[in-house]
Amino acid sequence: MSVEFIGYVGSFNSSEIIRRSGPALDLGFVEASAKAQEHAGFDRVLIAFHSNSAESILLGQHIANHTTRLGLMVAHRPGFTAPTVAARQFATLDQVSGGRAAVHIITGGNDAELAQDGDHLTKDERYARASEYLDILREEWTATAPFHYSGRYYEVERGYADVKPLRPEGIPVYFGGASDAAVAVAGKHADIYALWGETQAQVREIIARIRAAAAPHGRDPRFSLSLRPILADTEEEAWRKADRILEQAKALRAQGGDNRAPHNNRHGKPQAAPANEGSRRLLAAAAQGTRLDKRLWTGIAALTGAAGNSTALVGTPDQVAEAMLDYYDLGISTFLIRGFDPLPDSIQYGRELIPRVRALVAEREGQAARGIAAE
Repeated sequence: MSVEFIGYVGSFNSSEIIRRSGPALDLGFVEASAKAQEHAGFDRVLIAFHSNSAESILLGQHIANHTTRLGLMVAHRPGFTAPTVAARQFATLDQVSGGRAAVHIITGGNDAELAQDGDHLTKDERYARASEYLDILREEWTATAPFHYSGRYYEVERGYADVKPLRPEGIPVYFGGASDAAVAVAGKHADIYALWGETQAQVREIIARIRAAAAPHGRDPRFSLSLRPILADTEEEAWRKADRILEQAKALRAQGGDNRAPHNNRHGKPQAAPANEGSRRLLAAAAQGTRLDKRLWTGIAALTGAAGNSTALVGTPDQVAEAMLDYYDLGISTFLIRGFDPLPDSIQYGRELIPRVRALVAEREGQAARGIAAE
C-alpha cells in the first residue's frame, strides 16, 4: 500500500498562531506555498472552502497554472452549484491540469456558517443531498449517453457532459464526516475517507465503520489522516516547541483571534459545543489528556474546541515518522499535514519528514512482499 502526502494552500498566510495581515486572496503567498510544497515532495494540496473565502475551484486552477505535477484536492460543498455544472467544472479543471484534480466533498458542520450561503437544511438532509449530488457527478463523468436522475433534491433530464475527466474512472472523491449519516454516504461514495488526527483506537474504530458501510456497495476506500506535525532535533525541544505554540495561540486569541472567519471565537471565551461529530471525537480524545498514544498532542484541539485539523504528532523527525507508520499499519495510506507556520513548516516536512515516512513504508511493503513470496 503506497503512501500519499497532502499539503495545504491557504488563500493567505494565517494559522492559530499567525494573524492574517494581508488581503483575502494573497496570490504571492498562494504561489509560493504551492511551489514550495511541490518541491518538497507533496503529492497534492488541499484548497479549502469557507462561506467567505476565495472560490476553491478557481484557486485550484491558478495553482495548477503555477505548478507542473502537484495534485489538487479541491474542497467543495454540495448544494450551492448544480451538480451537472460542478461535474463539468471539475472535469475541465482535470483536463487543463493534466489529470491532477481531486474533490474533497464537505457538507459543513456549522449551521451558522452554512446560513451565510443561504443553506438551512439539517445536517442529515445535507448528507442526503450530498449523496444525490455525488450520484450525478459520477454519471456526468462516466456516462456515454444522456441519463435521467430522479431524487429528492435533484431531477436531471437527459444530463450529459461532453467534457470528461482525463481518467476513465473519473476524479478521486475524498469525503469526511463521522456521524451515522456521514458514514452511510462515505460508504457509498468515498474513494478516500478523510478523518482528523485521532487516537489509534479511534482511527481503528472509524476505519471499521467505514469499511462496513462500503462493503454492501462493493467498495474498498482508502483512508486519510490529518495532522499538524511539530518537529525538532530532540524530543525535549519538540515538546517545548509545542508548548510555545500553545502559548502563542492563547495570546493571539486574547488579542482577538486569527481573523480567518467571522464566526470564530475572538475573545478567548469558552467554545460552544461543536455541532459536528469530527470535532466532538477530537475533544473526546483531548479529554483523555494532552499527550496520547506515543506522541499525539491535543493542546490546540482543546483550546480551539477542535475547530478543524488541530492535533499534532510531536517529536524528532524519526519519532514522528515512526508514529505515522503506526497509523499506516492501521490502514492509513494518505497523510494531510500542515504546520502552524505554514510555509516554512511545509519546507521542513519535505526535507525531514516525508522522505523518512516514504522509506519506512517502502521497507514495510518490502517485508510484506517477502512474506508473501515465502509462503
